[in-house]
Amino acid sequence: MSSIWEQTVRREERPPLAGDIQVQAVVIGGGMAGILTAKELAGRGVHTVVLEAGRLGGGQTGRTTAKITAQHGMIYQGLILHFGKEKARQYALANQRAVERYRGMIEQAGVLCDFQTCPAYLYSRLAAEPLEREEEACRRLGLSVGFTTQTTLPFPVKAALRMEGQALFHPLKFLHWAAEGLTVYEDTPVTAVRGDEVLTPKGKVRAEHIVFAAHYPFVNLPGFYFTRLHQERSYAVALKGTGELDGAYYGVDPGGLSLRPFGSMVLLGGGGHRTGDNRAGGQYQMLEDSAERLWPNCQVAARWSAQDCITLDGVPYIGTFSPTRPRWYVATGFGKWGMTSSMVASELIADQICGKENALAPIFSPRRFSMLAARTMAKEGGQAARGLARAVFAQGEGSLDGLPPGNGGLVSWQGKKVGAYRDKEGQLYLVDPRCPHMGCQLEWNPEERSWDCPCHGSRFDYEGRLLDGPAQTGL
Repeated sequence: MSSIWEQTVRREERPPLAGDIQVQAVVIGGGMAGILTAKELAGRGVHTVVLEAGRLGGGQTGRTTAKITAQHGMIYQGLILHFGKEKARQYALANQRAVERYRGMIEQAGVLCDFQTCPAYLYSRLAAEPLEREEEACRRLGLSVGFTTQTTLPFPVKAALRMEGQALFHPLKFLHWAAEGLTVYEDTPVTAVRGDEVLTPKGKVRAEHIVFAAHYPFVNLPGFYFTRLHQERSYAVALKGTGELDGAYYGVDPGGLSLRPFGSMVLLGGGGHRTGDNRAGGQYQMLEDSAERLWPNCQVAARWSAQDCITLDGVPYIGTFSPTRPRWYVATGFGKWGMTSSMVASELIADQICGKENALAPIFSPRRFSMLAARTMAKEGGQAARGLARAVFAQGEGSLDGLPPGNGGLVSWQGKKVGAYRDKEGQLYLVDPRCPHMGCQLEWNPEERSWDCPCHGSRFDYEGRLLDGPAQTGL
């Protein structure tokens, strides 16, 4: 299912890498973080190339709801508590600076990417008090916010927290403009990274500096990012025949909805869950039922889903990949706020490569640690252990003969456990249900007919083809 962005942009294909090359810097990943970092480096005179496994923006950048905002949910009270006021302020102002950098780049170059300045709102239909506390935290950090009960939502709210000077845009139109003049190799998956060499199927790149900007760091050692990240999915529909909204809205209640305008349409999002924890399905139906209640007789123009990496403490990992790899860099864990986080990453990583001190380095450092992170790491370890145990000990949940058309699941077949999907015509597709990344048991996602890993978020289609990493091979 393609997103509204993918349906409304023309793509220029780039050739794959063919042969060996040597450069100053190589960026792995052709999404927003990778392209902005490469653009920043090129602007500073660093010879840089980008390697993209598929097409530019074909990952999460093409599946975002594209809110450019420093308002990242109800986070600022927690940041002050766990990091202190100064570091929380650095995080807030770094993301607001990212909003202004987008605005400046787009206005200066006249980029046609449906950019609009607008307010962003957090809203609650249940209680005002949490938003009042978040308002106080935002004001302490220097963010421009206001408390209100008046919105353009098609339902009443108890309260909303309005942040001025935020923005919306078409992410793929902007991305393709940003990639102009850059050397980008598409259809060039990275198979391994060894020292200063990046290996691909048809050639290798030798570089002084290597940037991992491919969503999830697929190299397990060093770094151990598989112990410090998990992935979550969320869903969106583009709707015609709706009312108008004055900005971006994010619901903070359990099961809250995300809304934003795009032209005459509204993009409605929600239904988030940990990757691999969706055996019941129903997210798209929930969104469409919600849309029908809010705007009777509206029409669905597109439906799609996205995947986000979540860090132990909710702050992205941006900086040096590992103490033992000082010339490797990483940008990951954007936690559903990839637009501003990508811009922050581009400047911070470029500064580090160019030997320039950046005051933001400590708050985003992948080497940071805290008691909050320690507690979360214990939970993540337990999740991975359960996934591995299910792969070893759990039996199939039924028989192959009992699998009805249009359904998938784990079944017993010839004395072993397999993943099976029977299409509506009765054709069977069988796969090994162990994730090739680290061996966890995959779970069937009926919403998207995919096999998803609950440990680290790798995904595969019903024929076993790789959809999302950190796995690098299919089933």
